[in-house]
Amino acid sequence: MRMKRIMSLLMAAVVTVSLSACGADQPGNVSSGSSSATADGASGETVSDADKVRLTALVVTSSLTEDVNTHQYLTDIAEQAGVEIIWEQVVDSSWADRKSTMLAGGEIPDLIVGMGAVGDADFAAYPGMFEDMAPLIDEHAPNIKKMFEEKEEMLQMATSLDGHIYGIPKYQRFWPLTADHQMINKQWLDTLGLEMPTTFDELYDVLVAFKEQDPNGNGIADEIPMDWAPSSNNGSFTALAMLGSYGITANYLSGDGYYVKDGQVKNFYMEDAFRDLCNFLNKCWNAGLINKEVFTQDYSKFQALSRGSGDDKAIVGFTFGFDALDRFGAILADQYVGCAPLKPSADYTGEISWDYEYADVNYVQNSFMMSSQCADKEAAMRYIDAYYAPENSIQVLFGSFGKCVQKNDDGSFTVLPPEDETIDPGTWKWMNALADRGPMYISDDMNVTLPSDLQAVTELDAVFLPVTSKIDLDNDVYPRAFMKFSQEDNNEISLINTDVTSVTATNFSKWVTEGGADAEWNSHLDALQNASMPQAIEIIQKQYDSYKGK
Repeated sequence: MRMKRIMSLLMAAVVTVSLSACGADQPGNVSSGSSSATADGASGETVSDADKVRLTALVVTSSLTEDVNTHQYLTDIAEQAGVEIIWEQVVDSSWADRKSTMLAGGEIPDLIVGMGAVGDADFAAYPGMFEDMAPLIDEHAPNIKKMFEEKEEMLQMATSLDGHIYGIPKYQRFWPLTADHQMINKQWLDTLGLEMPTTFDELYDVLVAFKEQDPNGNGIADEIPMDWAPSSNNGSFTALAMLGSYGITANYLSGDGYYVKDGQVKNFYMEDAFRDLCNFLNKCWNAGLINKEVFTQDYSKFQALSRGSGDDKAIVGFTFGFDALDRFGAILADQYVGCAPLKPSADYTGEISWDYEYADVNYVQNSFMMSSQCADKEAAMRYIDAYYAPENSIQVLFGSFGKCVQKNDDGSFTVLPPEDETIDPGTWKWMNALADRGPMYISDDMNVTLPSDLQAVTELDAVFLPVTSKIDLDNDVYPRAFMKFSQEDNNEISLINTDVTSVTATNFSKWVTEGGADAEWNSHLDALQNASMPQAIEIIQKQYDSYKGK
């Protein structure tokens, strides 16, 4: 089965990298490129500026990412392809508004770069705007062609149902089963003489102690017992991950709520578990245990709170993230450990699960797109292909050779520690590379020594393995990364999800902060019915069954 194949790839991966992305808008226009090289990344003849093809490109980055003009590897890639790039840099938090305006206006740059910056639904909604790259790959993209040959599933995920390729995917390789980890301040537990919680009720008692007993020892009631990421983070690192305690194996990289159980597509916003979790969180809210700005803060504020004020006095007790060092910074990271999935109650005898996101964070659709109006499509294709050369891909993920990555004589690579010792490796990566948002192919035969913080993630992940290792990959995982829909289905799901999100986002924040989940549950279900969620589930089920070969 396909999911078994993907699981076998996981066994080769031992460490992970941070998924955080946050912050304010940093647009900028820069140019790069002054020489060229062969398609596989080796240096070649210098090309004069007059002979270069000029291409416009828009790149979606984290707010941590410095001006792309300062990234030497991007200059090198342009030189290798013999092109000059005029960049527009847009941070992820501003991209939705920029994209809607740009697509509606009918004018896009020659190239759009960035993980999922444009999706299949956009290709369907704006036919003719994006170039079908399938005819160009054989002759002008040897690296991409090799990637498709080595990993047929990537060709599948790149190819639309009508046989076109509008977006080139990426493969990252190193990520674990789960991207969402709930973490707790173990130093606070020890200071207060508390045990690690195993149920929701025990967690509640721990959070009360965090609030009332000054666990950070500064004599100030500044502790925030519980915090999670804003909704603008697309669902990742929020308390919704706790739905795993009810046996739901979901994927929170998208906030749409779809998951699979026993081969049947469902949506957790229609499950009693969602209502019950909201009731528990409302209990915590009423007791003052949740950050009062949890629904209004941006991601940068979420990150800043968890890192404290620069000393060893942590502020946040229980939260969600990808790894401790990225969440809490170098000074505080050692205070935190993973908190295993909790039972909803002491007498709960049902299944416990957690999120499964391996395929979605290692295999990502649509990382590079080309405009159908691009004047020199062959040059553009060569430039796209250069990103997928091994030496370029490792720099796209971690940063330039010499500064961020060492290329060893035996052909292996070593990710270097930050030049600035006050900056953690995860932040350093995002500053100096497109990182997780970039297009790349980190093949399974590449020998890479990853930084110490990424190796340490295996320790964090260990407490979740007793649960995640039991996930039925064939029947309980929604293979979102590999699903393809017709233009008609894409349009319908997109419209339905817009209406559904307005219901679910409103009720989640309302029920946590004001309560009322029990009294309003039936009207909530009616609203989702009226928003045509059952039709969306039916469409997804049809394509899921097709994917599974039923």
